[in-house]
Amino acid sequence: MKTRHFLQLIAMSALWGASFPLLRIASPAFGPMALAGIRCALAALVLALLMRLLGERWPARKAWLPLAALGLLTVVAPFVLFNWAALSLPAGYSAVLNATAPVFGVLAAAMAGDEKITVRRLFGCLFGFTGVALLVQLGPVEATPAVVLAAVACTAAAGCYGIGSIFMKRASAHHPPLAAAATIHVAAAMVLVVPVGVAIPTMQLNTGAWMAVALLGLVTSGFMYWISMRLMREIPASAATSSAFMIPLFGVTWGGLFLGEPVTAGMLPGSLLILLATALITGFNPWRMARRLR
Repeated sequence: MKTRHFLQLIAMSALWGASFPLLRIASPAFGPMALAGIRCALAALVLALLMRLLGERWPARKAWLPLAALGLLTVVAPFVLFNWAALSLPAGYSAVLNATAPVFGVLAAAMAGDEKITVRRLFGCLFGFTGVALLVQLGPVEATPAVVLAAVACTAAAGCYGIGSIFMKRASAHHPPLAAAATIHVAAAMVLVVPVGVAIPTMQLNTGAWMAVALLGLVTSGFMYWISMRLMREIPASAATSSAFMIPLFGVTWGGLFLGEPVTAGMLPGSLLILLATALITGFNPWRMARRLR
């Protein structure tokens, strides 16, 4: 992995880590389904404008259905799941649970024949799911049924990202990243039009919620989704998901700084196990990376 790729991963992690506190602000105001729909629409808008400015063409009509299916897996499902979880879970929890994405990514790559399952990766899977259980049990939030279900939702959303990374890698090889990202978000927004309309009477909007959804849609979804697809053309899918290592750090930090969420020692064992799991699975070695950057 080149230095510029690693720096892009850090920037992506910082912005995606910020999305979890933003979800805590926006989800109660808009509702999980409506927030996902508005976020997708804003992302589609910024991506379409970028296509216009750069003179790129939309994919052929026959490509829209596969890209729409990819949008359901990598946009609609995880957005709705994380939005719903944000009603119960602190941002730091969601960010740490998102770090299980590489676990699902490598398992999916092995099933697809793209990568091999080794003993090290099997231990990584075991540590990852043990870490999730410890985080929910030992963290500062009482493990009520609602909290447990929210944690399951976050893990399922991370699974969508991990499994979807394999198909995103393949899509980026057949379509320009910007055109593919725009099509995916247009399709996702269309799927969520009806839920947004149904939720309008129950929305409790405020300035903070509008600012949060604007950042979520325009930056962390639209622009950064395009950047991630560009990156996947240049590095392996499992390496691209290694940004999940750094997202918890930023998610916990932003949640503590801006929302005053508690960060306790009880979160440490589960968080460390999840990060160890992703290191074992992806083969990411921070010390080796540091030596390369010197």
